[in-house]
Amino acid sequence: MRARQVSCSFTGHRPEKLPWGDTEADMRCGELKKWLLAAVLAAYEQGFRHFLCGMARGCDFWFCEAVLELRKRHEEVSLEAVIPYAGQTDRWSEEDRERYRRLLSCCNYKTTLQETYSAGCMYRRNRYLVDHAALLIAVHDGLTGGTQQTMAYAMRRGIEIMDTPSVLEKKPCGV
Repeated sequence: MRARQVSCSFTGHRPEKLPWGDTEADMRCGELKKWLLAAVLAAYEQGFRHFLCGMARGCDFWFCEAVLELRKRHEEVSLEAVIPYAGQTDRWSEEDRERYRRLLSCCNYKTTLQETYSAGCMYRRNRYLVDHAALLIAVHDGLTGGTQQTMAYAMRRGIEIMDTPSVLEKKPCGV
């Protein structure tokens, strides 16, 4: 594994919390993917060489894909899959499980935190991501949840956060 000083983690939303859901063809999703690639490239320019991903559906997948794109350009980049529990994909669609397996096969390191699900396993995964990095890239819509909690933990730990593009900003009804 790499030293924390050159490690960058990610936190972000699953499709259910995104304005476009599972529709990756949506223009906003395309904008977010471009932003993620730009964020990963910026992290590389700042000296980050090791990237950690929690391997959830949605934003985590896109972050992972952005890091793999970066690694095509820079062989020294490494990618670590941080898996909360061994059966993480058990209730996912076959399409999502296949994408997960494909991405996982491209990772340099695979860290499984526990064998079976427990109430706090996702929280432990998020803490691991923060505790092993000096930069956190975040896709956050401003609402409460796991991403917000991970960002709050990173702030308490003094970890730099590269935050969400405006495509996810929540607006009050009627605006």
